Amino acid sequence: MRAGWTVFRQFPKIAIVLSMLLLAGCSYAVSDTTGAAVGEQHDLPYTAHDSFLLTQDVLRGEGVLFEVKPDDHLITLWKDADVGAGALGSLVGKHPQYRYEIEVVPLTGRSSRVVVNVRVEDIPDEDIAKYNATTRLNLFAKIDQLAAQYPPSEGTPKEGGVNYALLPNEDLKGLAKRATGNEENWHQIAQDNGLKSPGDGASLPSIWIRNTLLSAPNRTPSGAN
Repeated sequence: MRAGWTVFRQFPKIAIVLSMLLLAGCSYAVSDTTGAAVGEQHDLPYTAHDSFLLTQDVLRGEGVLFEVKPDDHLITLWKDADVGAGALGSLVGKHPQYRYEIEVVPLTGRSSRVVVNVRVEDIPDEDIAKYNATTRLNLFAKIDQLAAQYPPSEGTPKEGGVNYALLPNEDLKGLAKRATGNEENWHQIAQDNGLKSPGDGASLPSIWIRNTLLSAPNRTPSGAN
């Protein structure tokens, strides 16, 4: 009896609730309230690594804190939900919260899939969908918007062409003249690499040129990868 009285003294609110349930002839089981909603996914025409970097950039832009895990995984930090805690959660001081678990998986050498699951604590099942990444962050649309503005460089060579490294102080016009014999071909080269101006390629490790533009498609020029 002393041990039971000690528990009741330490947890008076819980003791009162349990006593009321027992007096009412009811049984009560504390269940695990952690769950995950059905995952969302979005395919991108980029390598898994580039898609993973795009996803991180969007999360940073939204002020979402996260931890990077191996193999193109990340987990955001827990964030308080805007729903009230349940009766038991309130008694033990727990708050409804959620986080995102994101994985980027390769589909082909030049495409990948972003998979996002939302994990929740003390949020009713019927409310989980409100915390999906598309609902809360418009995540996939923002990834597409960012990719349109700053397309990632693809580290793997495309089919039917050659990847060139720019020479020091060389822009796309210079590369076009060196590789194809006509500097005006820089327009097509820029379009193929998601670039807009002759100087945009300076930060890329390589520039891809399709075979139809190359002045000598069967040779491997100096500076090519």
